[in-house]
Amino acid sequence: MRALGRALLGRRARLRWVHLVVGGALLMPYWLLGTLVVAPLVGAGGLFSGSLAVQFGAYGSALPLAAVTALFPLARPMSVAVARTLCGVPAEQFADGPAHSREARVRTAGWFTLHVGLGGLVSGASLALPPFAVTVMALPFSGGLRESAFGRFWALDQRWLVYGGVPAGLAMLVALAAASAGAGALLARQAPPLLGPTPSDRLAAAERRAAELAVRNRLARELHDSVGHALSAVTLQAGAARTVLDSDPAFVREALAAIEETTRRTVGELDAVLGLLRQGEDDGELPGRPGLEALDTLLSAAGRHASLTVRGGDVAGVPEAVSREAYRIVQEGLTNAARHAGAEPVSVTIERYEDELEITVENPLPARPPVARPGGGRGLRGIGERARLLGGTAEARPVDGVWRLAARLPLREAVR
Repeated sequence: MRALGRALLGRRARLRWVHLVVGGALLMPYWLLGTLVVAPLVGAGGLFSGSLAVQFGAYGSALPLAAVTALFPLARPMSVAVARTLCGVPAEQFADGPAHSREARVRTAGWFTLHVGLGGLVSGASLALPPFAVTVMALPFSGGLRESAFGRFWALDQRWLVYGGVPAGLAMLVALAAASAGAGALLARQAPPLLGPTPSDRLAAAERRAAELAVRNRLARELHDSVGHALSAVTLQAGAARTVLDSDPAFVREALAAIEETTRRTVGELDAVLGLLRQGEDDGELPGRPGLEALDTLLSAAGRHASLTVRGGDVAGVPEAVSREAYRIVQEGLTNAARHAGAEPVSVTIERYEDELEITVENPLPARPPVARPGGGRGLRGIGERARLLGGTAEARPVDGVWRLAARLPLREAVR
């Protein structure tokens, strides 16, 4: 009995009843409009005629009108907001955002029609049945009520009046509670399939997650390449300056200037990336990203041991996306050389062909293998990702006593 009482009158049942009453309130404008159409057709006396034909005819014509209005995309988030609060369905089973696909709009229309349809019936019964049930239960105890028109209409059998009024009234109230609980449970069962994500919604969500992951990976690559290169270059310049501090003051001044320029440029790039992370926004491009036009500055910061050779024409006409990624590839190559080969000479060759750009970074292999960092580096993996984003290739391996990083990038815009 306790479980039955909770099912009929518990908190969840009461919330669902409120949800149904909200549906009945939403049905009212459509019902009034339906009354204007139906009343003249059945020859009723006016808008608020007591004719059952008008009442149910208006109800029947209101449901298609409600379904049509629920086809608008914003109907789904409004329905989800109400159902999520009052239906007792886990929030993760609902879809987020407007219904853009045809399937999602049709499902939302089905839900809205079911909501207002059941809500109209339960709301009407909630308004009419309790007063009627209370009156029936009071008939055996009120002579005046029995003598009224209501009493004379129902008191056909005095024995029924005396012995059946109270049970009949209670049965009506229990039936109303059961009908409300059943309608609420039906809405709760239909909420996930009708207001939940459609296959197109799931696909769009997966695409959004993939895009967000791609942005995060790209920001991580930018931080790794810019900050990692700057630290390696600064370390190399500082070590070289310390070595010749007494014998070559001119070189020390040059190294300190390179350190200053490298750190200033890197702080600017770091601010740009962190600004995007703070805002939680990304417009597809990072502001202030250098391209091939900045290679001279990059090589000068790397020190005297780095050289640049450009063949096949000017790189100024290289597409912007290719130019930016090529700069980062060269930067990472110089970073690896500084980290693993120390002060060994590094040669960078940029060769432009008609339909692709070839990048080669070479440095002699060190006498002793470098000590691996805990967890390993991600620079070479990032180079491969950059090249693949542009439809190109990249590889790094020892060749004839030198470490060679070679990348080929098509001369067209990246597919992002």
